[in-house]
Amino acid sequence: MRLFIGLRLPKKQKARIHRAARVLRDEDLPVKWVEPDNLHVTLKFLGEVRKERIPEIEEALGRIAASTRSFSSALGGFGAFPTIRRPKVIWLGVEATPELRCLKQDLEWALGDVGFESETRSFHPHVTLGRARQDSAAGVFRSLDRHFAEIEFGDELRVHTVDVMRSHLSAGGAQYSVVGGARLAAS
Repeated sequence: MRLFIGLRLPKKQKARIHRAARVLRDEDLPVKWVEPDNLHVTLKFLGEVRKERIPEIEEALGRIAASTRSFSSALGGFGAFPTIRRPKVIWLGVEATPELRCLKQDLEWALGDVGFESETRSFHPHVTLGRARQDSAAGVFRSLDRHFAEIEFGDELRVHTVDVMRSHLSAGGAQYSVVGGARLAAS
């Protein structure tokens, strides 16, 4: 099964994000938009994992959670990877607080200890809002930065749990389900 470690967002927060990004969806850009129920923050992609490995992943997650206090990070600012003119991913930013960076690093170490490869790219926490179609014509995204600037959105992501999530890929898009997780220590 295809797994990742992520942070789920409350239903009301997902709805607020979806409403704020409507201006982008209304532009009829060549983007496959993420359904509101699927909005989340990915901390670590694990890839294809045998079901038998879930207990060791949860054990590693439990050790991290027991020594990590609940925290908050700001949500705000829209952007695109790799560039705003030729995006692959359109996102909402998540503040890379010291607590979030430590959680990410602890995950890398703990999951490295049980055989998962460490991530080498820089950590840029975000909520993926959409993925641009690869066959997009040059210049089609030229007004994207103006639209990003027009969106007024700010919120707070409260992190109380870290989840092991499964990604079910289908023709209709990915669907996510929780297969395990751990609650962070009380703050």
